[in-house]
Amino acid sequence: MKVKSILVSQPEPKVENSPYFDLQQKYKIKIDFRPFIHVEGVNAKEIRQQKIDLNNYTSIILTSKNSVDHYFRVAEEMRFKVPETMKYFCQSEAVAYYLQKYVVYRKRKIYVGQKDFVDLSPLIKKFKDEKFLLPASDKLNDDVPQTLNDLNINWTQGIFFRTAMSDLSDLADVKYDVLCFFSPTGVNSLFKNFPDFVQGNTRIGVFGGTTKKEAEDCGLRVDIMAPTPEAPSMTMALDQYIAKANK
Repeated sequence: MKVKSILVSQPEPKVENSPYFDLQQKYKIKIDFRPFIHVEGVNAKEIRQQKIDLNNYTSIILTSKNSVDHYFRVAEEMRFKVPETMKYFCQSEAVAYYLQKYVVYRKRKIYVGQKDFVDLSPLIKKFKDEKFLLPASDKLNDDVPQTLNDLNINWTQGIFFRTAMSDLSDLADVKYDVLCFFSPTGVNSLFKNFPDFVQGNTRIGVFGGTTKKEAEDCGLRVDIMAPTPEAPSMTMALDQYIAKANK
């Protein structure tokens, strides 16, 4: 079965040189983007119900751009002026770079990990006496609390935003050769919107082991998998699959 159309369950890339656009050109196929999930902010009242007082923390641990946005949104809602002495521990360079949207970078104490959350451990360990706040979503990876507990530090998790399933009813009559998923919630969203979904000849691409498990638990056949040693990204996995399928 040739691949002529792909639906990627994420927002369309904002950069012109996205590998998805290269795939489109290379194979003359149609690639659409549509987020199957979206993020909803938790209001200040709910944060207070979690017994979180922003005044009590000297360091913030930021795992994503969403955690940056929602920490500063809540601070504004609570009329909390973030002190210049605040320390920021960012999971990756991308998160640290995004932080510049809210703070003057060179005047702040910002510590940056490599990529995975565990890479932050040596940096956090140097500041064991700080009081850490982790503004996170309700769908937090298990390795994050595990890593922080192992460090034996004073830390608090706050649910500052939630992952919600998007309304996809307008896609009811649209068919794609390949559907790509990047989280278990994305797979759940497919079945919440289309409880009677039958895979048939539709190929399923997944990113990550937990997404693969969810897809298979829902009775889907996984045809395209990333990351693998041969295909560290979804676009590389798609490229290799289409090359064979469209011969």
